[in-house]
Amino acid sequence: MKYFSALVGAFSLALTHAASAEKPVADGHHLFVWAGDRAKADKDFIAVIDADPDSPTYGRLLTSVATDQVSNKPHHTEYVMPASGRLFANDHDAGRTVVIDLTDPRKPKQVAAFGALAGFAMPHSFLRLPNGNVLSSFQFADNGGHAGHGEMAMTSASGGIVEIDEGGRAVRAASNADPAFGDEGLLPYSLAVLPEIDRVLVTNSPMGDEHLLTSNTYQVFRLSDLKLLGTHRLDPGPRLGGHISPEEPRVAADGSVYIQTLSCGVQRVTGIDTPKPKARLAHQFTGNWCGVPTIVGKYFIQSVPAIHGFVVIDISDGRKVREVSRLVIDDKYDAHWTGWDSKAKRLVVTSGREGDRTYLLKLDEATGVLTIDEAFRDIDGEVGFSFGKRAWPHGFTGAANPHGAVFSR
Repeated sequence: MKYFSALVGAFSLALTHAASAEKPVADGHHLFVWAGDRAKADKDFIAVIDADPDSPTYGRLLTSVATDQVSNKPHHTEYVMPASGRLFANDHDAGRTVVIDLTDPRKPKQVAAFGALAGFAMPHSFLRLPNGNVLSSFQFADNGGHAGHGEMAMTSASGGIVEIDEGGRAVRAASNADPAFGDEGLLPYSLAVLPEIDRVLVTNSPMGDEHLLTSNTYQVFRLSDLKLLGTHRLDPGPRLGGHISPEEPRVAADGSVYIQTLSCGVQRVTGIDTPKPKARLAHQFTGNWCGVPTIVGKYFIQSVPAIHGFVVIDISDGRKVREVSRLVIDDKYDAHWTGWDSKAKRLVVTSGREGDRTYLLKLDEATGVLTIDEAFRDIDGEVGFSFGKRAWPHGFTGAANPHGAVFSR
């Protein structure tokens, strides 16, 4: 009986090991940063960093995996990790996007890729739809082959939005061209999806210099059939510049949409489900070239390069927002990307510049005060994770440009 019991135990243990080997390894908590070779000779890759504050290797690199995309301008990923674990990540100047399976955080793998789709080129941003597909903004109508922004702008002053499945295939698409706005440049930058009111809000802002100073519009589409319902201008504000080059829209708790502009304005758009939505400049930060914002509860967190850091405004009263805190990283940091981790309550920030460090910030959700997480340290012992020159696990040695960054669920 003892022999039989031992045999049964060993067999059960073997089955357990076999079953666990077939399941994705999802233990721990992870930060995924989309990066590329600053010299543009190697490949874009995903860096996997330990993001579990209770882990002894918190802040350390766990692995990195290259895609098939030669580095040109690694740019946007999705803003949050999708439920499927398949992340869209874009190399903008290459006009190409890869889909990376991150269900096993220590073994990322590229599962799809696409460039121009459904007659549109140069995808930029990616938002999930209720059905699990992605809705993406494409800056230009496809001219039949990849070209730089200057060449694209000469042949196309508008682009479109495309619904894409996780295999990188187009499901449906719509142009954002509007004859009433001639050829002033309606170049889709990013989106806000509002399924409760059957709407999509799209911002127009060029990635290149063409139309940069004259871009000041947003558009509203019907989500159910992607019909363009209207093109609308933003509010210039008292300084007459808070509407220039609208980029990132974010949906607030009250259903209004806040849009960050490259000129560091924050526009609040209401009445999106009506024929005449209204935009009002709610706030304007110092300087220009403001980057990717995040809304956490009643706080709008904005990267502000002019102060080398971040500013938090309270938007609980949309008619009268107010600054509650700011955090300066150092006198050189070029603040750009932000992304919230609802699990560990941290904000990831990147600069997009070669060799810079990526930091995690803590947000006091009662006061809106931001602080650097001093416990998040790289192997060099310094605060933050370094994208300076190192030997990366996937075989590349060199400094990298970090850009999009998301946390595991």
